[in-house]
Amino acid sequence: MRDTRELDEAVNRLADRLRAAPQSRLRQGAAAEGLALARELAALAQRLEGAPEVRVMPDAGVFAVGDQLAVAGADLAEALRAAARAEGGPGPGRADGAPGGAEPVGTVPGGAEAGGAEAVLADALARVRAAAERAGL
Repeated sequence: MRDTRELDEAVNRLADRLRAAPQSRLRQGAAAEGLALARELAALAQRLEGAPEVRVMPDAGVFAVGDQLAVAGADLAEALRAAARAEGGPGPGRADGAPGGAEPVGTVPGGAEAGGAEAVLADALARVRAAAERAGL
C-alpha cells in the first residue's frame, strides 16, 4: 500500500490553518486558494478512480473550505492507494488496470500523463505546499 502520510499531514495542516484563519484572512485570498487546491485534489482523485467526467467541487463558502480541503485530500490519498494496488497488476476491463473506458492511472487534469500514482502523489504534495505558501498559511 502506498504511503500517503506526508500528503495527509500537509493537507490536514493546511486545512487546520484555514479553519483557524480569521474571516478577513480568508476573504483576502486564503479561502480562494484553499478551494482551488481542494478542486485540484478532487479532480486528481476522480481521474485516478477512472471517472468519465470530473465533477467540480462547489464553493460552500469561506468557512467550509478547510473541511472541503480535508475531504479532497483524504479522497486523493485513498485513490492513490487504490491506484498503487492496480499498478501491481492489470485490473478488469483494461490491460493497464484502469476500468473499461476510463483514463489510465496517472492521468492528471489537463490530459498530461503523470507516470503513475507515485508521480501523482509527488505532484499533489507539491501543489499543497505551493498553495500554503501562496495563501500565506
